[in-house]
Amino acid sequence: MKLLLDTHALIWWLAGDDALSLPARQAIANEDNPVAVSAASAMEVATKFRIGKLPQAALLAQDFEAVIAAQGFAELHITVYHARLAGQMTIAHKDPFDRLLIAQAQAEDMVLVSNEGLFDGFAVKRLW
Repeated sequence: MKLLLDTHALIWWLAGDDALSLPARQAIANEDNPVAVSAASAMEVATKFRIGKLPQAALLAQDFEAVIAAQGFAELHITVYHARLAGQMTIAHKDPFDRLLIAQAQAEDMVLVSNEGLFDGFAVKRLW
């Protein structure tokens, strides 16, 4: 199962936070499951750290690539196709980071690791 981590799932995984569900932790830890992190999450972390909403994410905000590489996670770049899908979604959800994650999970046939139950209405496979 190919996994795409939502930003909060990544942060909780790195922190060893019990807020990350047991099924999510087990799936991420399973070496048979490739795990990817979106460039959208890098932008979200850097933005929220810069404006003071994620003070605990200093290391991640400053060296996102190295942190995810150290975990063995793949970088998922945002393609023009991903951006077009996200922009064309006829959904009320306005968060651009979430829209990109939904589009990427759909386009790449990935399971989105997220506690966002709202995602279930957008034809995306979600694990929590």
